[in-house]
Amino acid sequence: MAGLLAIDVGNTQTVFGLFDGSELREHWRVSTEPERTGDEVGLLLRGLVDLASLDGLALSCTVPPLVRAYEEFAEREGVSLLVLGPGTRTGIPLRYDDPREVGPDRIANAVAAVERHGAPCIVVDFGTSTNFDVVSAEGEYVGGVLAPGIEISMDALAARAARLFRVDFSAPETVIAKNTAASLQSGLVYGFAGQVDGIVRRIRDELAVDARAIATGGLADLIAPHARTIETVDPWLTLEGLRLVWERNRN
Repeated sequence: MAGLLAIDVGNTQTVFGLFDGSELREHWRVSTEPERTGDEVGLLLRGLVDLASLDGLALSCTVPPLVRAYEEFAEREGVSLLVLGPGTRTGIPLRYDDPREVGPDRIANAVAAVERHGAPCIVVDFGTSTNFDVVSAEGEYVGGVLAPGIEISMDALAARAARLFRVDFSAPETVIAKNTAASLQSGLVYGFAGQVDGIVRRIRDELAVDARAIATGGLADLIAPHARTIETVDPWLTLEGLRLVWERNRN
């Protein structure tokens, strides 16, 4: 069976998705290790898929050293590799001061959001940072917002406050908590939900249109149920965007 392996390399985690045509057949999530070599990438991928069955790889990577590792692997194995970046045909005009500054995962999210949910839209991606990416009613990427992510905030709080500690990422039963762990959980969940609602409302005001808000990323399911502005959770949006960009560049 031929297929596409979409790879979204983030600062904290890497997500792999195996597509058969437009269908996402399998997916995996592993920790991102910036020091991985091309040989190590090969060992990892061989443990996931039959490389001989692939049409190619579509890569979004926010960790520059790993771009070269994947390129080395693909060149040695004779596997077609598309690296989403400057010059890649996406089908979405980038109205950004310097388009090279836009992370490839953000572009992939915008591409998939327009295809699956229509424009205008706002993608809220809960990753290492919480990214808000905005597509206008004309289908143009017009910019966004970057905020510290949930895990970063938890790590910083635990590191700076001697009596505080990391907690499980889950929503407490009530906003008003009766112990330290639940208090931290309440701050994280309802604090980030409030941040999302505040930023999405301001974006809608600037656009002067009620743009649909789509959540994605590893912690979307934690925050989205408590954010009143989020209308849809699409957990594999970035992988779908990579598939679409691959299709648009095949020829």
